[in-house]
Amino acid sequence: MSTQIITDTEHYSTVIALAAKARRSLWIGTADIKDMYVKQGSQEKPFVGVLADLLGRGVEVRLIHAKEPGDNFRDDFDHYPILAKSLERALCPRVHFKIIVIDQTTCYIGSANLTGAGMGMKAAGRRNFEAGVLTDAPQLVDAAIEEFDKVWRGSECKLCQRRPFCGDPIA
Repeated sequence: MSTQIITDTEHYSTVIALAAKARRSLWIGTADIKDMYVKQGSQEKPFVGVLADLLGRGVEVRLIHAKEPGDNFRDDFDHYPILAKSLERALCPRVHFKIIVIDQTTCYIGSANLTGAGMGMKAAGRRNFEAGVLTDAPQLVDAAIEEFDKVWRGSECKLCQRRPFCGDPIA
């Protein structure tokens, strides 16, 4: 694969397809998360269902997002009890990066939030204009992992001046 620019429907057809095939770990960092749906065969299912399937196969799934998702997402989430039990989740109002790390070997770094409009599941006239990089270049993957992990560890919390607005502080 090396490094490639991802645009338009490639977010969905390439990045989300790779994420669904994770074997060991899937780390997702996004500012916004909504009840995005994906195709599996001829069916559509909520992306949280894909996350539930991964968790059921023993894949570590970590999610950092900036704000609580809406009612539709929560309704979808509640259909998969394994998510409440096994999904590792952190809420950080300062997160604006969009990073997806798959099996610690491949990553997406770009502009697309984890939403239908961002990742391309929406119809052509309803998608956002997004761009990103998909890579397995070790230097870029390691940098993405470190950026994600420093937020995950709470390394940024002491210097963050948004703690009063943080509904679920990491540290």
